[in-house]
Amino acid sequence: MDNILIVVDDLEATKEFFLQLGFELEGETTVEGSSVDRLLGLQHVRATLVFMRTPDGHGRIELDKLHSPQPVRTGQEKPAVNELGIRRIMLAVDNIDELVARLLSHGSELVGEVVQYENAYRLAYVRGPEGIIVGLAEELK
Repeated sequence: MDNILIVVDDLEATKEFFLQLGFELEGETTVEGSSVDRLLGLQHVRATLVFMRTPDGHGRIELDKLHSPQPVRTGQEKPAVNELGIRRIMLAVDNIDELVARLLSHGSELVGEVVQYENAYRLAYVRGPEGIIVGLAEELK
């Protein structure tokens, strides 16, 4: 897998959220033109793309802010965890309590609680900007 695309309205807040999660900025660009229109099946596309990678370099996300045409929201702003479709990405973390505290201090919210699953993991779901849910998993050793 190369990357996961997330279309956002508040690009700066979403970028900051992923920076707080430890992602690293790879680059930022603006795209437009007939090849982009044909690829997306839309007309007059103009978008800012931000590319970020996980600290281990194995995973990447692409954040897209469409300036035209305007983005469309078809569901809830804060979808429930059991709503159909892609609901979260899961990240392996070293210190879940520290990371959750940092994210909460920057405006994110816990979806439920930080829980321990058997003797294997501590887990949490955190909701950031745009209703994005990120799962955090700290392996217990």
